[in-house]
Amino acid sequence: MADEMMNNWGFSPYESWKVSEMASRRPNGTAVAGLVLGTVGAALGVGAWIFAPIFSNAKANGIRDLANAQFNANNAQIASLASLLGTERAERVAQGTTISQTITDSISGQQSSTLTAQQAAELSSIQSLQQTLLTDAVTGRSSLNPTPVSIYAAPQPCSCPGCGA
Repeated sequence: MADEMMNNWGFSPYESWKVSEMASRRPNGTAVAGLVLGTVGAALGVGAWIFAPIFSNAKANGIRDLANAQFNANNAQIASLASLLGTERAERVAQGTTISQTITDSISGQQSSTLTAQQAAELSSIQSLQQTLLTDAVTGRSSLNPTPVSIYAAPQPCSCPGCGA
């Protein structure tokens, strides 16, 4: 009967069970891979839990700085556009005043204007030149050659020494 209770290797049922249980507890490739992946996953989870505020704060600071830079650039651009609009408005108002004055002068028959210093100087020099040209034309002076030329000269005695001519 003892022979019947032994398996092929000569173990009793208890010994067979004990050997198979111990063999099943040995780590195999799947168990080792699962253990490694679980450990790595747990380490990543703990690292993310610890370092997430640091990374998110750095990212938030970078985004905040970028937003501030964009905000400042937009403010500068808006200020520039506002300045240009103010200048353009001032030019339109000045032009409207000039046009209104011209229309009023045309309707009333009056005209008043002032010359700048440069315009007055140019006008004075042109008037002076016109007066001079008119005077020269009336007196006949403009038809004269500026360098008097004698067309004929009388013969003169030779001044060479010893020539006698």
